Amino acid sequence: MKPDYAIDRGALDGVEAFLRVATRRSFRQAAADLGVTPSAISQTVRALEARIGIALLTRTTRSVGLTEAGERFFDRASPAFDEILAARDAARGLADRPCGLLRLAVPRSVVSLLLQPVLASFAQAFPEVVVEIAASEELVDLARDGFDAGIRLGEFVAADMVAVRLTPSLRYAIVASPAYLDRRGRPSRIQELRDHACVRMRRASGAFAPWRLRDDGQEVELAVDGPVVVNDFPTMLAAALGGVGLAQLPEPVAAQDLRAGRLEEVLPAYASTTLGVFLYHPGRRQVLPKLRAFIDHVRAHMATGA
Repeated sequence: MKPDYAIDRGALDGVEAFLRVATRRSFRQAAADLGVTPSAISQTVRALEARIGIALLTRTTRSVGLTEAGERFFDRASPAFDEILAARDAARGLADRPCGLLRLAVPRSVVSLLLQPVLASFAQAFPEVVVEIAASEELVDLARDGFDAGIRLGEFVAADMVAVRLTPSLRYAIVASPAYLDRRGRPSRIQELRDHACVRMRRASGAFAPWRLRDDGQEVELAVDGPVVVNDFPTMLAAALGGVGLAQLPEPVAAQDLRAGRLEEVLPAYASTTLGVFLYHPGRRQVLPKLRAFIDHVRAHMATGA
């Protein structure tokens, strides 16, 4: 026989009314506490007794007492009901102010590009929020894996997600180390990329990501070849710095090394752009304060550059 796992409807109905009457020893005072009429309290408790199958209260015209069953029920139900109220208040607290655990799924490049500069200031501004960062290139299922939000380049955000822009559009730069360029030469046309060693990116799907360029205002996708394959931008950056070959990166990822001369950009006239970095989450209901506070904090940082 198949087990019956159904939850009785209204299993907790009348418990609060009974506990209040048992504490007050008065239907009238319990009714006043709960803002209902004495007759409503009485009917609610009688319905509870009917469901349980035994009287919990003894009633006279002058007093209210507990039966033996009522004593047992009160001793077990009272602390349990207090825990339910505490659980309600704990859950409600997440809607009242920024607090609790904020779990974010992000690619590794975003940690240094976007999160590292803001984590300390966010922790100081919102000490009741604990930020947990899972750095991975995998496109996780936020709801299934228990994440509040993810952060990705806009083109990798699923259409059914609520997307919040964190950065403007970002320029892609093709870069290489001076040593590699001295050794292999500097390409001057898109077609010459086929003759160069290029660091390739493998997507989570297993496919190689084509390089995106703009030629005469048109978006061009180019399949490149090379001796190294990576699955994230920090590793691609390290390969370029090591002289492996050309790499196509969001400009902010390579900006520091470009300024320091450790990398040089080639074919700047053909650079394309990405949509920018977005935070995304599945909920179309009200955003919890912890997530709203994080979004606003990151946006403020990006706007001021502080």
